[in-house]
Order: sequence, then structure tokens, then C-alpha cells
Amino acid sequence: MSEQLERHILTFNFRQGRKKPRHDEAMRRLWPRYGVDWEPADGRIDFAKLFGRTAPLILEIGSGNGEAAAAMADADRERDLLAVEVYPQGVADLMARAEERGLGNVRVYSGDALPLLWHGIGPGSIEEIRVYFPDPWPKKRHHKRRIIQPAHVATMRDLLCEGGVLHCATDIEDYAEQMLEVLTADEALENSADGFAPRPDHRPVTKFERRGVAAGRRIFDLVFRKRGG
Repeated sequence: MSEQLERHILTFNFRQGRKKPRHDEAMRRLWPRYGVDWEPADGRIDFAKLFGRTAPLILEIGSGNGEAAAAMADADRERDLLAVEVYPQGVADLMARAEERGLGNVRVYSGDALPLLWHGIGPGSIEEIRVYFPDPWPKKRHHKRRIIQPAHVATMRDLLCEGGVLHCATDIEDYAEQMLEVLTADEALENSADGFAPRPDHRPVTKFERRGVAAGRRIFDLVFRKRGG
């Protein structure tokens, strides 16, 4: 385990943003309620214990400021959401949004998603994985850092139950093309569309996305399902 953890390439570029007092206050007050304290040595998370019930599980990798995550969790309270975000400001924002909406079906892990995927979640236990607007790593020499690549997709696919969904979205065209190529190449995944998918109604348009559209960038959605056994 330790060798894999030490050698893996990070898929995010950690940029420490300007901290605000409200973020610090939210972290202190809301982390005991919404935060997930986990280390690889802890093994797999008991999600029934974590959420206090047994329900279908959604994993969102890179929840940003939590705008989409909170809205979708609010509209889908019969399923539980584990959001993963590396930036403390985003974690604090999502927890504050969850509190405002009275959401009991949201938990947040703050850290690198890959060790969590490898060691914290059992195979076949997730109904949907969302990867919305991940770090694009635009320089070609950095493409190996993109999270949507064959090895990581294989890990995500194994965590999905039969019929489970892997939903990606990006506003970077060359990354969208790479996503489509990688996901299509995985024989255990089936594209729900002929190429790129229309934006599902349940995925809200966020402020970040609206800025991309205003800048003339196209939004690409990819929705793949895990085939039956």
C-alpha cells in the first residue's frame, strides 16, 4: 500500500487560495458534522455507519465550491453523497451549503481522491461517480496528471455497481476528446449517447460553467454506464 501511495502522480495542482474568516469558522463548526476523517491505514469506510442509514451512494470527485453538489444532493435526498475536495475553502463552502439546505445526505472528504478510491471504498459499492470540470492540465507534458486516464477509470469502474454511472464534464475540448477516447476504450463501460451526451437535467449549471460559456467554451458531458456481469 505504502509504495503505491508514495509513487502516484497527483491529479490536482494545489493552489492555496486566500483564506477567509468564514471558511475557518465553517471548518471548526461544521467539520464534526459533515467531515470524513480517513487515512489509508483505516481501510474501507463503513458508509452505513457514516451516514446513519443504508442508501445508494454517489461519489463526487472535485466538488469545488459545492454549488452543484449541494443542489443535486438537495434534489436527491434518497441517495447519499460523498464529496471529495482538496481545497479547504471549497470544503468549507460545501459544508455551509449543506447546513443551509438542511442536508443529512452529504459528507465531505478533504484530500487526494486516489488513495480513497484505492483503499477506502469497496468494489461495486457506488451507484454514481461524478467528475465535473477536473483540473485540465493543459500542457501536453502534464496530460499524465489528468484524472481521466485508463488506470484511474478502471479503478472507478470497479467501484461502480452493475448499471452504475460514471458522469464526467469539462469545458476543455482536447480533454473532452481524451475522456471520450479513454471511456470508450474500457469494454466494461457503455456510452449512454452517440459520442458526447446532452447535459442531464439533474446537473445544474454552475457559476463556473456560466463563466466558461461566456468565454466561448463549449461544455462537454460524458455519461457512461457499467455493463452487467
